Amino acid sequence: MMLKLKSMPFAIACAIASGALTCAAPAFAQAQQGSTEPSAQRVVVTGSLISRTNTETPTPVQVLTAADIQRSGKTSVAELLTDLAANGAGTLGTGFAGAFANGASGISLRGLTVGATLVLIDGHRMAPYPLSDDSQRSFVDVSSIPFDAIESIEVLKSGASSLYGSDAIAGVINIKLKKNLKGTRVSAEYGDTEHGGGRTRRASISTGIGDLDVDGYNAFITAEYRKQDLIRAIDREQFGYANRDWRSRGGNDLTLGVPTSINDFLTPTNTPFLYNPAGANNPTGVANVDNPANYQFLGPNCDFARYRAGGCSVRDEFSNIQPPTENVNLMIGMTKKLSEDWEVRFNGSMFQRESTNNRNGATTSPLAFNPTAFNGTTTLVNGVLTPRVGAVPSTLFAPGAQVGTNVTNGLGAPARLYGYIPGVGPALETNNKSTATRFSADLVGSAYGWDVNAAIGGTRVKSELNYSGYVNRTNLYRALNNGTFNVLGNNGPDTLNAVSPHFSNKIESTLNYADLIGSRELLSNFGAGPLAFAAGVHWHERKQNAPPSNLTLNGAVASTSAFTIGDETNSAVFAELQATPIKNVEVGLAGRYDHYDTYGNSFTPSANFKWTPIREFGLRGTFARGFRAPNPAEVGNAGSFFTFNAINDPILCTNGNRNTLGNVPSSCGVNPPYVQTTNPDLQPEKSKSFTAGIIVEPMRGLNMTLDYYKIQIKNLIVTQAGNDPSFVPTWVRGPAAPLDIATGVGTGRVTGIPSVGPILYATSPYINAGSTETHGVEADIRYRWRLANEMGTVTANLSAAHVFGYVTEVAGESYQLAGTQGPSSVGGATGNPKDRAQFTLGYNRGPLDVTATMNYTSGFSTIDPALGETDCATTGEHVGGRAYFAGVVQPANYCQVRSFTVTNLNVAYKVTDNLTIRGAILNLFDKEAPYDVATYGNAGNQTSYNASLHQPGAVGRFFSLGANYTF
Repeated sequence: MMLKLKSMPFAIACAIASGALTCAAPAFAQAQQGSTEPSAQRVVVTGSLISRTNTETPTPVQVLTAADIQRSGKTSVAELLTDLAANGAGTLGTGFAGAFANGASGISLRGLTVGATLVLIDGHRMAPYPLSDDSQRSFVDVSSIPFDAIESIEVLKSGASSLYGSDAIAGVINIKLKKNLKGTRVSAEYGDTEHGGGRTRRASISTGIGDLDVDGYNAFITAEYRKQDLIRAIDREQFGYANRDWRSRGGNDLTLGVPTSINDFLTPTNTPFLYNPAGANNPTGVANVDNPANYQFLGPNCDFARYRAGGCSVRDEFSNIQPPTENVNLMIGMTKKLSEDWEVRFNGSMFQRESTNNRNGATTSPLAFNPTAFNGTTTLVNGVLTPRVGAVPSTLFAPGAQVGTNVTNGLGAPARLYGYIPGVGPALETNNKSTATRFSADLVGSAYGWDVNAAIGGTRVKSELNYSGYVNRTNLYRALNNGTFNVLGNNGPDTLNAVSPHFSNKIESTLNYADLIGSRELLSNFGAGPLAFAAGVHWHERKQNAPPSNLTLNGAVASTSAFTIGDETNSAVFAELQATPIKNVEVGLAGRYDHYDTYGNSFTPSANFKWTPIREFGLRGTFARGFRAPNPAEVGNAGSFFTFNAINDPILCTNGNRNTLGNVPSSCGVNPPYVQTTNPDLQPEKSKSFTAGIIVEPMRGLNMTLDYYKIQIKNLIVTQAGNDPSFVPTWVRGPAAPLDIATGVGTGRVTGIPSVGPILYATSPYINAGSTETHGVEADIRYRWRLANEMGTVTANLSAAHVFGYVTEVAGESYQLAGTQGPSSVGGATGNPKDRAQFTLGYNRGPLDVTATMNYTSGFSTIDPALGETDCATTGEHVGGRAYFAGVVQPANYCQVRSFTVTNLNVAYKVTDNLTIRGAILNLFDKEAPYDVATYGNAGNQTSYNASLHQPGAVGRFFSLGANYTF
């Protein structure tokens, strides 16, 4: 206990010194004696079912108002929420190109992944995104919710399963939409980046009629359009994090088309070429790759001398830092008073986002020919694993054989084809048109002393996926062998469509719900105050229908993504008691009983208290049990491919040395795929959470809160590989085919047929295993100061979070991950910084409103102890596709990701009562994203920054100018 008490003041001092978060931490909301101000309106604050006038609740709640949102200078909800100090490891940003659910954005409160944070809209559930994060974790995509539709955002930073059910282990984000709008408001905004790409246009219109108090009704409509342009990696190649040549930094040159030791000096270039793997060695060298006589270049843009000098490189115009997006959003609402005590509210919305995302592999941007062998595509068919192996044309071309149109093998020996496939465009590109629709009806009123809220709603998220850049390699090699495909390009549309078909898929997720909640005072005098009671029932039915595409289903192309087909039904009853048994002491109890048809029943209780011995000081605390029910991706009909630690093939690379006689170099240091399978016997994850905090208002205008939290999660649903000490993968292999085999002399290679074929995959089911425990402090401070002589008002807001510990148990071993890259096994190795903060400083005088916001993220180590990493030399070994320091010692300065602070400036000026103009500069000082060589969120495009934490540093300085007019 002494340690905790000493840690708290230390943490708050650190938070103030490190800089900070926009927090609307409200005051005690107690009117001073003699004040003529009207009494505060009673409202329901997220985290309780009972309305109250004092919004400083026993549970920590951060409130972002519509004004806070506008002053942020951001242009999307996803960007806004990503900057929350409480948002940690496992967060899913829109710039995360390697995500299963790329294009969508999810929030991970306290670093416990997007699957442990419940996102509500107007207090009700929303259908999750059809593609789960890492094919497992369900989450609500916040990237499609429009700014102008939001009244406020409440962030409950405490476990809340006792009131809201599953998924609320880490906390709740409740996005409250507008319910009453009068007049018309038109808004337009234009923005652009300093370094190219990323131009943004946004326009909206809102109009409403009727006054609820005078006319008895209000109806409104709001529409928004937003378009954001692409930022390519080459738009930022002047910065180190987007430059592929690492030689000056002690690493390798990863520029496409440059032969190096890490690709055995054989790599696709700007011109295809044939290579004789059995040719004679160069007399001055030790390998046949050094002999120009073994090469036949098929075009005029490259020859052997230029190739070996790196003069045939390919500029990467395919990898993205920011995807292009286009949003069209529409919302209508109506509120009608039925009587003095009753009103009905209707709300309908359509949020549509279209984005184009690349999921390039590290060595396949763009896609290359298979120079050695192609054994078919391993695919998933309704949970049945089928390696597609059969009559696949040879990739080795005989002497004199055709190699596409008007090209023959002139080397006099069997040869391989190296090069990029022309005409297919960026590798693995997906155009994703996601449409979220929602209809809700709420009946609110009072009867017989009860405040009643009855609600029903239907929600759906539907995505139309259009794929390009995928290759039907069986058709490709047939076309090469019969001469109908030109390896230099200029192929007709029919030929290209056969080789690289464009195809589509439709997936959707639905969730329909019904709620009935009643609250009242049971006793008007119970100790020092009333005894309030609330109770309710909840029902929802969720269906996820995300099948594989047809060409993935039959194995014609590589897997497009994970698939999930399943449903769940949840029924629940819940209740809450709130009392003031003695003066200035508020206590609350809540409990919920859930039934899920996927596994059974759960009961989750909670308790809280708040003690305010004096007006200026209060203590508060909470305890809650929680759970996360197994979802359709874990217990339904689902599957996905994933990679884990790099291994050496136990048969084809026994000692891990690529150059040992008899070893197959391509089987050394590989990341073999696992096929994730479901498990109908899974039990829910279970949690316990605690918070203890202080509330201080030492002077008028200054409000401060400091809360300690601790969350323990057990029975984690994880994949068996890497989490079960007894697990031994059963490798499924393809047929043995001609491959390069080490000669044992230097880097010499010879073509031969090894004893077994290469690893195709192993299966790994979900299991309940391991645990996670995290604890830390969060500070929220707000100060408002009226300057003398009517010189205006200054406001300062700080929100900061410090993680004391983040311990995870893997395979029976516990690892401390706070301040490291871990847990890399979830959320894209997004990093686990100990400190995040946001500090906002504002000045307002008359029509002028100026706000500066500083977002701070502390540095962290690239080491993930949970993967067995112990030093810098091992940090890159476990991240698939990374090759910055392959074969060399990683310099120590890349073992630490430095801290990152970005400053945003927003200025608004009210020209007239109707017209306001505003301008913003995001990343005011053009801070560059720090290096993170261990994150794999952008492994495909070989950028070395953390897209989840440092995306503003990759976008660079961004300018915007806008105006809104009301009438």
